Parts: sequence; C-alpha cells; structure tokens
Amino acid sequence: MSEIKPNEVYTTVEAQDLLKVSASTMKRLLKKGLIRANKIGKQYRFLGHELLKMLSPEIDVKATDLYQKVKIETIKKTKSW
Repeated sequence: MSEIKPNEVYTTVEAQDLLKVSASTMKRLLKKGLIRANKIGKQYRFLGHELLKMLSPEIDVKATDLYQKVKIETIKKTKSW
C-alpha cells in the first residue's frame, strides 16, 4: 500500500487507486463536494491532504499539526540568519 503524502499532488487515477474507488464514485464525490480538487485544463488534481481527510480525519489532523510545528520551528531557526 502506498503512503499518502499530505503535500503531494495526485491525478484522478492515482487518487482513485489510493482511495480504492471507481471512476464513477470519484465523480460522485467531486460533484457532491465531499472531496476538493483543482481543475487544470480538463483534468483534476488532488492534494494528498484532501485524500487523507477522506480516509481518516484523525490522521489529517495529526499531519496538519506536525506540519505546523515543523513550520514554526523552521521560522524560529531561520529568523536570525
């Protein structure tokens, strides 16, 4: 099983594989607004963060918290440069 990276961008096919859903289910999720995506030309792109939200809101919260902690620490350390 592949790991979903929160800041990675996935195509529709990759998102379907990770979520283990059919093309029609993916279209339905998009249409109902249950998953967000950016449309580039005629294709959709999904942020890993959105896929994590679909699979497990708890994991999404943990990933977001960790990202924020790393971001704050990086800002603190690089501020004096």
